[in-house]
Amino acid sequence: MAVKKLVITEKDLTLDDVRFFLREKPQIELNETVVRQINASRGIIDQVVASEKTVYGVNTGFGKFADVRIKKEETAELQRRLVLSHAAGVGEPMPRDIVRLMMLLKIKNLSHGFSGIRLKVVQLLVDLLNKNVVPVVPQKGSVGASGDLAPLAHMALPLLGEGEAFFEGQRISGAEALKRAGLRFCDLQAKEGLAVLNGTQAIQAYGLTALLQVQTLVKSADIIGAMSLEALLGTLTAFDPRIHEVRRHPGQKDAAANVRKILAESPIVESHRFSDHKVQDAYSLRCIPQVHGAVRDGLEYVQSVFEREMNGVTDNPLVFPDNGDVLSGGNFHGEPVAFAADHLSLIAAELANISERRIEHMLDPAVSEMAGFLTEEGGLNSGFMIAHVTAAALVSENKVLAHPSSVDSVPTSANKEDHVSMGTFAARKALEIVQNVGNVLAVELICAAQALDLRAPLEPAPATLAALNLVREYIAHWKEDRLMHVTIERANEMIVSGNLVARTEKETGRLK
Repeated sequence: MAVKKLVITEKDLTLDDVRFFLREKPQIELNETVVRQINASRGIIDQVVASEKTVYGVNTGFGKFADVRIKKEETAELQRRLVLSHAAGVGEPMPRDIVRLMMLLKIKNLSHGFSGIRLKVVQLLVDLLNKNVVPVVPQKGSVGASGDLAPLAHMALPLLGEGEAFFEGQRISGAEALKRAGLRFCDLQAKEGLAVLNGTQAIQAYGLTALLQVQTLVKSADIIGAMSLEALLGTLTAFDPRIHEVRRHPGQKDAAANVRKILAESPIVESHRFSDHKVQDAYSLRCIPQVHGAVRDGLEYVQSVFEREMNGVTDNPLVFPDNGDVLSGGNFHGEPVAFAADHLSLIAAELANISERRIEHMLDPAVSEMAGFLTEEGGLNSGFMIAHVTAAALVSENKVLAHPSSVDSVPTSANKEDHVSMGTFAARKALEIVQNVGNVLAVELICAAQALDLRAPLEPAPATLAALNLVREYIAHWKEDRLMHVTIERANEMIVSGNLVARTEKETGRLK
């Protein structure tokens, strides 16, 4: 069987590359152009060290100590001490896939040849990934400028034979992990510790993971929302394309088109098309295009920021091999991705907010005109009563978590680093929100499936029937109370895996 590879070239990484990396865990390679770029920038740093010209981070201290000159023979020791002192993170370890993605993004950042790092160090990062040596990186301790210093320092520790790493299912010392993987640690030379530590790769790793997950949730939300609309005997009038055309938002038009496609040929919808049953539905049904569409439009912005960031250079100082300049700037500042991560939190939380309202409508017999809490033997059975409570709890959590991190700043480094982005927490909580959203949608999915069952003998649309059949392959109709937790987990897995979208699209064709 051929080994799967992801080659780092001078071309941009794409979101599909990131998906492939996370799903398939391919072997990483550097192409010849990238190798030349790395070597060229290193040559400039070697010249700086030899000339003893003062350059920040090469032969000076860091932050407030930038004006302290370091002796030529101490430049390597400076880099080692930098990594050790900056590895000041606390808390539980980051998820391993997040750390692996952070490593990939750092390799890509260094590959541009503006960091002055030796090929040997970049290759060791590649080797760690390829051998599945995953540094132990505490979640907390970064303010998002000068980049993700603490997380990246912990990521760098195994390069020196320090710190800890996960390897072959065990948490062991960095030195032992290298030994078992057949690798040797390296001594960092001038500029190299700073090159590894400066950057926004922790923000990016959390943010990109959240972005990829929520992109699956958006289509799922359209499908589940359509199932709920059908189960609640809603009308498709509000999804007429003319309504959405005059407002002009592309995401709104796409969401409306999806629901029309999903509910095409629905006997349930057709059965009350000309009745007086409902003139207008509640906002959580009628305004699915406006809310889900705004989420889509917001994701376009978030994606554009993260795509630029993962292919940009966030080091400092930057080395320009064309003329030998070494320039100190602020590309490590996480403000662009902090804003994007905060916006991702906001829009993801709204998917859950509107979903929870649809759940409530299905469970309230005064609204749904079905059995209360979707159980036909209420009293002996509680039905989906507490599943809704779980959804309400998650929605409330999200409202707190969605408060923006990027509006905060705590000056550090004796006011040398006097404005920071707080982007790492912004991205970390965005991922938590997205995971909560998946569970809220899971609750709506099982409620909508139950409600459609209760509408028999009315038949759902072919697409929603396909979704219902998928649910019933793993989750039986709720005849009497059983362990709800397992039911929610199974529904969540259908959503986050993409199976719900895939099964529905077999009937509808590709959704927007």
